Amino acid sequence: PRWSLAHSERYALQFADGHRRYITENFPLPTSILLTSAPASVRCQDLEAEWLLGRLQSGSREVRREALQHLVLLAPDMTFAQEVISRDGLQRLGTIIEDGDDLGEVLALTLRTFLELMEHGVVSWETLSIPFVRKVVSYVNMNLMDASVQPLALRLLESVTLSSPALGQLVKSEVPLSRLLVHLQVMNQQLQTKAMALLTALLQGASPAERKDMLDQLWQRNLRQFIYKVGRMEPGRPFPTPHLPMAHHLYVLQSLTLGLLEPRMRMPLDPYSQEQREQLQALRQAAFEPEGESLGTGLSADRRRSLCAREFRKLGFSNSNPGQDLERVPPGLLALDNMLYFSRHAPSAYSRFVLENSSREDKHECPFARSSIQLTVLLCELLRVGEPCSETAQDFSPMFFGQDQSFHELFCVSIQLLNKTWKEMRATQEDFDKVMQVVREQLARTLALKPSSLELFRTKVNALTYGEVLRLRQTERLHQEGTLAPPILELREKLKPELMGLIRQQRLLRLCEGTLFRKISSRRRQDKLWFCCLSPNHKVLQYGDVEEGGQGSDTCSPQTAPLPVADIRALLTGKDCPHVREKGSGKQNKDLYELAFSVSYDREEEEAYLNFIAPSKREFHLWTDGLSALLGSPMGSEQTRLDLEQLLTMETKLRLLELENVPIPEKPPPIPPPPTNFNFCYDCSIAEP
Repeated sequence: PRWSLAHSERYALQFADGHRRYITENFPLPTSILLTSAPASVRCQDLEAEWLLGRLQSGSREVRREALQHLVLLAPDMTFAQEVISRDGLQRLGTIIEDGDDLGEVLALTLRTFLELMEHGVVSWETLSIPFVRKVVSYVNMNLMDASVQPLALRLLESVTLSSPALGQLVKSEVPLSRLLVHLQVMNQQLQTKAMALLTALLQGASPAERKDMLDQLWQRNLRQFIYKVGRMEPGRPFPTPHLPMAHHLYVLQSLTLGLLEPRMRMPLDPYSQEQREQLQALRQAAFEPEGESLGTGLSADRRRSLCAREFRKLGFSNSNPGQDLERVPPGLLALDNMLYFSRHAPSAYSRFVLENSSREDKHECPFARSSIQLTVLLCELLRVGEPCSETAQDFSPMFFGQDQSFHELFCVSIQLLNKTWKEMRATQEDFDKVMQVVREQLARTLALKPSSLELFRTKVNALTYGEVLRLRQTERLHQEGTLAPPILELREKLKPELMGLIRQQRLLRLCEGTLFRKISSRRRQDKLWFCCLSPNHKVLQYGDVEEGGQGSDTCSPQTAPLPVADIRALLTGKDCPHVREKGSGKQNKDLYELAFSVSYDREEEEAYLNFIAPSKREFHLWTDGLSALLGSPMGSEQTRLDLEQLLTMETKLRLLELENVPIPEKPPPIPPPPTNFNFCYDCSIAEP
């Protein structure tokens, strides 16, 4: 009616910039729009879809290329995608991919369009045919292929592997690991990332036995060299942080590698297993033979059993039957594996540990077996052995890619550290738990530094002595405690409003800078990113998808109108968010709940949501604080509490600089009682002579 157009059903409103998404009931009217008609550059959704799909059948390569360029731009639009899919658009695109007549730009555009349409979840990945998947596999396996095609083919196969177990097995059988390693060696960051994504997807879909075989092959083929190369580092030097997607895939690879230890960690010792009994005897003999063997010659069976029980006690087992100590899970048989590895690969250190503690007084000896069992539990907790992979985590330790048996090697370093700390603390049996707490802190602090090699880890953790731990604790305590005198508390209360205003200002500035967020679907982890920021006048939230390889707002293409802050109803976090509400309460979704938040807003008398998955816990706190500040709500995050405490401590110290070394009383000086009379007052009316 506004333009009085005939045949208005043939017209549609569309964004004039960005990805040119259509304006429907799901999107508010933008500030910059384009009225388009047929047969001009763009038509209404159904006409446009039919027109572009028709041009795909053209015999002209140039016509097909132009049609695909339009399809790539419009495919992210859900309404347009449904029109294309309903007109057998996926089948037509699949035919182009299977024919493979053009291995250059046309094929790359076709693969990209196909992926964009499939990402909407209208059609299941399991519906893809086996010939289609094999054709895509052939693009991955080709030696001479356009650089823009293979990353897209790898991305498609990753989606297939994560979404369909049957087709995933086909991909696993058709794509050799050696081929993926070739892709990891090329100087193309995007191709490396997609190859690593497919590799981790194949590992996740494999059974534990298959996963172990695959990882053994990868280590034998020097996958470690690639990991050091992608981090642009040399052994012994600090490990730089790789780009965001690759860091996640390396985290997944580390988690899957450490996950191979879980079956042993969950398995208690079997008292009827001849192999396990022999392993226990080998552990005892490595410490006390041949002395024990010579002493036991000619002894009766009862005397020999008594001698063995005493030697197991000297080893640090709590029971005369060592099998009872290893019935606890975790760590189960993993603790026995660690002890055997230590005795076989560091025999001198093992013998020194046992004999040195055997010669001490009973109350001062460090029990090797008990320490090993508890230390194995501690290492499994610190390294999250057996926990499912997070969908967003990027925290990995390069030390674990440096050599075979990295967990057992780490145990060998840690058990010697425990013995060293035990002696430094002059501990007794009653101090066992205290020693373990100190060792936990030593290991956690050193692992947080992400040492690039085991030798660097050994150097750093041994430098962190018990005395150094006490010093760090004291320093942190002084930073956290401050003084609790009532005058100081009163001063802190007066400073709080000003400092909270400063924190609020910082949070809003952070929102104005913007953040890259990852798109997470219920079916698979996606590499697609989107960017969101607050306008400088704090009136609207601007957001849109980031194009492939983009790093921020410069490559952000807005697809929707800005969200006015005035339309925001509420801020939701955790399980209250609609995009994680349906994921269930499984352990694997814990990290996702902790990083999820949403804003609900009014959209044409309906409630809509803008959903976020924060890249880190810190970003989660910054954004939820900033949005709370915009809505006039209190900023109650843990990060705000820490920032406020730090600012209060610093500001209080600055205010009290002039009172250094002056004791501040707990109570103000008492006010003296009034005098008995006030005759001492001066009468100003009396004139002096």
